[in-house]
Amino acid sequence: MKILVLGGTGAMGVPVVKILAERGNEVYVTSRKRKTSESKRIKYIQGDAHDIKFVKKIVSQHFDAVIDFMVYSSDNFSQYCDLYLAHTKQYIFLSSSRVYANSNGEKITENSPRLLDTINDPEYLKTDEYALAKAREENILKSSGYSNYTIIRPYITYYNNRLQLGVYEKENWLQRFLNGKKIVFSKNIASKLTTLTYGYDVSLRIADLVGNKNSLGQCYHITTEETVRWQDVLNFYLDTLEEYFGKRPEVFMIDQSDSHYEKFAKYQIHYDREYDRIFSNTKIQKDTQEKSDFIKVKNGLRNCLLQFLEGERVFTYRSWRIEGVFDKITGEKTSLFKISGLKNKLKYFIFRYIL
Repeated sequence: MKILVLGGTGAMGVPVVKILAERGNEVYVTSRKRKTSESKRIKYIQGDAHDIKFVKKIVSQHFDAVIDFMVYSSDNFSQYCDLYLAHTKQYIFLSSSRVYANSNGEKITENSPRLLDTINDPEYLKTDEYALAKAREENILKSSGYSNYTIIRPYITYYNNRLQLGVYEKENWLQRFLNGKKIVFSKNIASKLTTLTYGYDVSLRIADLVGNKNSLGQCYHITTEETVRWQDVLNFYLDTLEEYFGKRPEVFMIDQSDSHYEKFAKYQIHYDREYDRIFSNTKIQKDTQEKSDFIKVKNGLRNCLLQFLEGERVFTYRSWRIEGVFDKITGEKTSLFKISGLKNKLKYFIFRYIL
């Protein structure tokens, strides 16, 4: 098959591309940066997949399947999805299991209620926050008049370049430890049940949906059924770091009422991380070939963290706003001389000393 992967350079995209190529497919991947591949079956197309002119040019080649890892606003999604639906046999859209409402401890299935359809929060509903945007985009697909789409709803997916803790990426917690500071975490989130799924496990199931006629017009969440508490996730990380460095990181636990912590992810905290998330993966297991078990969370996080530590340790960004907030909470400081750029210095100073 001839397959187009949009934004295929992340925790799910990279393994999906590799798996599809290994299965004999011809895979085209969009990337803003110029990239080359050692595989003859993988070809990179340089360009911005948010540029509608670029997209029109690419899809005119016609693909058997398009896998879309891009993030859109719900206002401009229609023009893109219509293009893909009209020019491919199967459009695989990356939604999110964050679309689900609070299940109150019940297992979540693909038919469980969504936030968009049940929440009574006028201020939240005015936003296009990620969970709402994804649900609105699902609605656009379902009312498009086409049926050649497949909606996938991964939840929290990790890989050796992406390690999450609560609402924060490794850039916000692991980078602090490596710079000799305390990790900041929430007592309230720590007590909640969650599910984290290895990116390669998710990618195997996505690859099995490609060309699968039974998946057309269907939604699937792709998660392990193993449930852990966020405190367990924190401990998995701490144990691995202690094993590697011979020193256990310090953690500063805060109350959820601390407004500084919520400054950057208010809705994600209140409408996801404060929920107990328990999933049933019966549907994806039934409709795909891949019958192997999902890797255990503890083993997967440990392996990915060790791979990151033993590699080049690439952090894609450093948020000086979040760093300022965390330093304010913990009483730590960062010398302005160590912060490059006037804007970054101002961000850190304002969030550390003023707000």
